[in-house]
Amino acid sequence: MSNYIKVFTGNFIEVQRIFRLLEEVNICAIIKDESESGRLAGFGSSILGLQEIHVHKDELTRVKPIIENATSQLEFD
Repeated sequence: MSNYIKVFTGNFIEVQRIFRLLEEVNICAIIKDESESGRLAGFGSSILGLQEIHVHKDELTRVKPIIENATSQLEFD
């Protein structure tokens, strides 16, 4: 079982913004891009442009308020 949990799914710009915010507070996040992985392997993907952010489960309590704040700002941008 993985120790990483998906905490956000969005387009490239949203994911990069949240990823940067997490880095600023020393949270090690992983970006997963199924469409890019499929493209590199020679396969297609039905969900183009969406990426996921995964974080270690031990950091989940620190991550939630950052993502909630960032996504509420995205709604107004």
